[in-house]
Amino acid sequence: MKKIYFLLLALIGFSSFAQSPIITSIVDGDCSGGNPKLLEIYANGAVDFSLYSLENQTNANTTWGNSQDLSSLGTVVDDFVYVTTSGSADAIISEFPSLASANILISNTMNLNGDDRIRIVLTSDSTVIDQYGVSDVDGSGESWEYADSYATRVNGTGPDGGFIEANWNYGGAGTLDGLGICQGGSDAFETLMGGIGVYTTTGSTEPTLNILTPGEGATLIPGTTSVNLSINVQNFNVGPTTGGFDGHIHWTINGNAQSMKYDTNDESISVADGQSYTIFMQLVDNAHAPISPAVNATVNFSVASATVVADLAALRADYVANGAGAYYQLSSTPTVTYTRSNRNQKYIQDVTAGILIDDAAGNISTTFAIGDGMSGLMGQASEFNGVLQLIPITDASVTTGTTVTPQVVTITDLLTGWETYESELVQINNTSFTDAGGTFATSTNYDITDPSTGTMVFRPFNEADYIGETIPSGTLPLVGLIAEFGGAPQISARSLNDLTLSTSAYELTDFNVYPNPTSTGYVNITSKTNDIINVAVFDILGKQVLNNTVNNNRLDVSTLTTGVYIMKISQNGQVITKKLVVK
Repeated sequence: MKKIYFLLLALIGFSSFAQSPIITSIVDGDCSGGNPKLLEIYANGAVDFSLYSLENQTNANTTWGNSQDLSSLGTVVDDFVYVTTSGSADAIISEFPSLASANILISNTMNLNGDDRIRIVLTSDSTVIDQYGVSDVDGSGESWEYADSYATRVNGTGPDGGFIEANWNYGGAGTLDGLGICQGGSDAFETLMGGIGVYTTTGSTEPTLNILTPGEGATLIPGTTSVNLSINVQNFNVGPTTGGFDGHIHWTINGNAQSMKYDTNDESISVADGQSYTIFMQLVDNAHAPISPAVNATVNFSVASATVVADLAALRADYVANGAGAYYQLSSTPTVTYTRSNRNQKYIQDVTAGILIDDAAGNISTTFAIGDGMSGLMGQASEFNGVLQLIPITDASVTTGTTVTPQVVTITDLLTGWETYESELVQINNTSFTDAGGTFATSTNYDITDPSTGTMVFRPFNEADYIGETIPSGTLPLVGLIAEFGGAPQISARSLNDLTLSTSAYELTDFNVYPNPTSTGYVNITSKTNDIINVAVFDILGKQVLNNTVNNNRLDVSTLTTGVYIMKISQNGQVITKKLVVK
């Protein structure tokens, strides 16, 4: 089984590796802040690092950049060097104690997440020397994803002049979750990953079997019906029992024996939503007995299922209760209130709530415009800078939208309870800009005030048509979308029209609802006219809990339990929605 020709090939291969850097480990830790970030590079022979640079490619980006000159590492002979981030110092001490005296470079090029790529290039002409991760591919869900995990190079391989998936051992996304000295564990990360600085240019001649895809612990998106099983076998010729091969592969899915495998080709496995799977494979000889010592591999993965929610308020409530990572299928048909080319973002809103769609992968290929309804939305919920967002996993369909009338709020309403209005279209009446008379610029915060309730941040959308325009003076009704940054609310107008809105355009929004929040058992509802006001109240699941005509401007809400509700207020054929908070 140990082939003599392997040594000859290895010697030929290694001669080309001389005096070259090789990426040998990459780590995305799970300590505070997602640290430590660590890249291990082996100097094979005498390597002058002044000749090389490090580059990264993040998220769904398709360009390489953030170059880091490696000159400060000096000339290194047959030894390891490391690149990390400034924020990783404490985690390096706790999780990689053997690196106390190592040659370490601090660089923001290593500010990577587990879906990002990194490479070493020859500085003079950008020739790729070695690389981790597939170019132009977001690693989320890929076999080589290393989020809260690691990957280590197979001994005797590299540099590859690119990325060769089979030349790596993968810890599997999430392998380091909750572990390490930094999180009260008994073992440091370097122990959990089998050591640091252990790569050798001498490849093993012992048989190996690795399952490349799906990755260990992978969670596949809802709707997945098949998964590709890809393997790598080294130093063991797989084939029929009568063909002079070393042996073949026995394997099971969830303990159920599969047809014996006489090749190393990929297999397509049928899967279903909400199910978990364990694949076990082992090398056997031609008599069907496991080889000695035993060589086997196991991978565990699952297929997520989507929780069906009635509306956006129900989605938000479920996220608060159950946390990040869940998939949702939306039954309601929200209306698009704004679209952005940046990460294909879309703001949507139904009668109950709003949410931001963040679609960097472009999974929604259908074109949507403001005012369109969106049908068939399915995605995964997550949070970024405090803002709940939905990352779509499928396309959606355009349907007829409904008119979204901004809820009238005060700055105090937003400062004390902005998450109630997050990603919704609101209107703040009698607003003034502190920097009136200046010019709107991109990526700049501006203070706004109203007469009685305080100050908050206006943050322009960088692509908006008011960038470069004069900041208006006086008081005006400001319309915008609510976001959060740094634990405080901010509002962003969609266009110049939101800043120059005439008060007649939203005349119906002059309703006043108070006290809100209420603990008195009632709220007062007033408007400019004395005409009849009808009010329907819905809970966050969309169930109607009240439907009354307001008498003497007072609505009895004493039957409502503590919580957040949606009020649908009608007068003279016009309708507006407002949130109601009962304490």
